[in-house]
Amino acid sequence: MFKKKPVDKEVKVEAEIPSTDKTVVDEEQEMAANIDAVMKKYDRESNVRIWEGAPKWIVTCILAAFSLFCIFVTLFATWLEEIRLTSFVALIVLMGYLIFPAKKGVQKVNRIPWYDIVLMVAGTASFLYFTFFALDIIKQGASLEIYQIVIGIIGIIALAEVCRRTVGLPILIVAAAFVVYALFFGLSNPNFMGRVNALVRTLFYSKEGILSTPINACSKFIVVFIIFGAFLERTGIADFFIKAANVVVGRFSGGPAKVAVVASALEGMVSGSSVANTVGSGSITIPLMKKTGYKPEFAAAAEASASTGGQIMPPIMGAAAFLMAESLSVGYSTIIVKAILPAILYFAGVFIAVHLEAKKHGLRGLTKEEIPAWKPLLKKLYLLFPLVLLIVLVSTSARTIQTSATIAIIVAIIVSFFNKDYRMTPKRLLEALAAGAQGTIAVAAACGIAGIIAGTITMTGLANVLINGIVALAGNHVIIALFLTMLCCIVLGMGVPTTANYCIMAATCAPILVRMGVPAIAAHFFVFYFGIVADLTPPVALASYAGAAIAQSNPMKTAFVSTKLAIAAFIVPYAFALNPVMLFIGVSGPMQVILIVITSLVGIFGVSAALEGYMITHMNPIQRIIAAAGGLLLIDPNGITDIIGISLIAVVILWQIIQKKQIKNKSIAI
Repeated sequence: MFKKKPVDKEVKVEAEIPSTDKTVVDEEQEMAANIDAVMKKYDRESNVRIWEGAPKWIVTCILAAFSLFCIFVTLFATWLEEIRLTSFVALIVLMGYLIFPAKKGVQKVNRIPWYDIVLMVAGTASFLYFTFFALDIIKQGASLEIYQIVIGIIGIIALAEVCRRTVGLPILIVAAAFVVYALFFGLSNPNFMGRVNALVRTLFYSKEGILSTPINACSKFIVVFIIFGAFLERTGIADFFIKAANVVVGRFSGGPAKVAVVASALEGMVSGSSVANTVGSGSITIPLMKKTGYKPEFAAAAEASASTGGQIMPPIMGAAAFLMAESLSVGYSTIIVKAILPAILYFAGVFIAVHLEAKKHGLRGLTKEEIPAWKPLLKKLYLLFPLVLLIVLVSTSARTIQTSATIAIIVAIIVSFFNKDYRMTPKRLLEALAAGAQGTIAVAAACGIAGIIAGTITMTGLANVLINGIVALAGNHVIIALFLTMLCCIVLGMGVPTTANYCIMAATCAPILVRMGVPAIAAHFFVFYFGIVADLTPPVALASYAGAAIAQSNPMKTAFVSTKLAIAAFIVPYAFALNPVMLFIGVSGPMQVILIVITSLVGIFGVSAALEGYMITHMNPIQRIIAAAGGLLLIDPNGITDIIGISLIAVVILWQIIQKKQIKNKSIAI
C-alpha cells in the first residue's frame, strides 16, 4: 500500500554493508543498481513514465496538489458524497495516465502518446461530468439518456485501463467475468439495452458500484495514511528499524534472517506493500543471509514471508483493513486492537521457522563488528514519535482517523529537522506529497474495480447463490466452510491485490462463515488473511518472486519455501475463526487469552518443525508426522484436542532430547 522509494534505498545500501570483503561489497553495489529493475518487474506501480526538467516539476506539482486536495477534502469539505467521490476518481484517472505507461519497457523521456492523452481527457471528463451534474443525475432516477450511458461506459473503461497499468490483468478478468454474467445471465430485464442501462446506472451513477465502500474508504482514510507513510519514510525510519533489528537479534544463530523478520514486522507498521517491503529491506538483509550460509531460496523466502506480514501488522495495515472497518461499521481502532495477537503469532511463526533452519545448518549470527552500536540508535528514538502519536490518537479516538493521520504528518515533518540527513526541505516536502499521491493511484484504481465486482454480485443476487451452495455443501461443519473459503481466497488472490480480493470475499464468502456461526469480524479477518497469503502462494507469488530476483534464486522454489515459512498464516486464521478469543471476542478473562496464545504458538512450533524436519536435532518421518498432527490438533479450541496436541509435541521433544544424547554419546565414543 505504501511505497518504498528505491532511490533512497540505493543510497543507503553501501553504508549498510558491514563487511570489508571487496567482493561482497561489489556484489552488494551491483545488486543495489538493479533494485529499480526488480521493482519495475514485479511491482507494476514502479513502472512509471520518465519526466525530466520542467515537465517533471509540473507532474510533481499536480501530484502534490492532489495530496493537499485530499487532506483538505477529508478534513474540511462538506460536499455531497457523489461530488467528493467522483472528483477523487477523476483525479486518479488523470494522474494514472500521466504517471503510468501502457506497457512495460524502455520509456521515452517527456513523452505521452496521443491515445493516452485521449483516454486521460475522456476518462477524467466522464467523472467530472458526474461531479458537476451530480444533483441533476440523482434527481433523474433510474432511466439514463444514451449519452449518459456512453459517458458511464467511457469512465468505466478509462478506470479499468488505469487499473490494468498499475495492478494487472487478473482483477480485470474477474471483474469482466462478473459484468458478462450480469449482462447475459444475472439481470432479469428482457431488453438488452435495459440491462446495459441498469448495469451502467449501478456501476457508474450509484453508490453501489465504483463509488461504493472501497473507493469511499480510500478517499476518506487510505489516501491520508499513504501520504503519512510517504512522509514517515523520509524521516529515515526504515534505516532505523533495520539497525534496531540488527542490535536486538543480529547476534543470535542465523541472525540476518531474524533481522529480516523483526525489521519487516517493524516496517510493516508503516507500510502495507508486500513487494515494496521485500525489495526495500531485502536489498540489505538477503545478501547478509546468503553470506551467513542460508540458501538463496530460503533467504529470499524469509524476507518475502516477513514482508508480506506488513499488511496485517497494526497500526497501519493494508488498505483492506480500512475497508473492513467500513464494511463492519466499526472504528479502525477496533480493527487495530483485534489484529494485534494474530499479527504477533504470524511473525512468531516465521521467526520460529528461520530459527529452526539456522539451527539445522549450524548458521552463525552477525559478529560484534557487523552489528551497529546501540547508543547512536537510542539518540534516534524520536523517529518513532509520529508513529506512537498516531497509535495513541487512533486507539483513544481522541481525533478522527483523518485528523490523526494529518497531525502525524505534521509531526513527521517536525521530526525530520532533528536529522540532518533527512531534513524536510521544500523540495523534499513536495516530493513526499507527490509520492503519497502516486502511491494512492493503484489502491484507488483497485478499489474502484472492486466496487464494480461487488456491485455486480449484489445486483444479480449471485452472493446468495454462492452462500446457499457452500452452506449446503458444508452442512453443519464449520471447518469445511472455512477450508472452502480459504481455497476461494487463495485462488482469487492470485494476481488480485489484497484490497480487491478482500472486497470480493467480504461480499461472497464472509457471509457464508457468518451464516455458519462465525462472528462477523472473525469471518472478515479470515478472508483478509487468506487474501494476503496469495502474495506468497504459487503460481502467482509476486513478493516471493521479487525476493528471488534479489537473491538470484529459483522463483518457484522460493515461492514454495515462502509458503512453508508462512505456515502460521494458514493456522492462525483457523484459530481465531474457531476461537474468536484471539480477537478479544467473548473474553472471560486474561487467562483465556493467554491460553489460546500459548496453544497457538505450540501448534505453530509443531507444524514448523515438521515442515523443517528439525526441532532439537534432525527429525525422522515418524517424528515429523506426530509433530504436524499435534500442531494441527491445537487449531481446534477444544480442551481434549489441546491436551492431545500438546502431548504429541511433548513426546516428540522428549524423543528428540533422547536422540540428541544418543548422537552425542556415539560421537564421544568414536
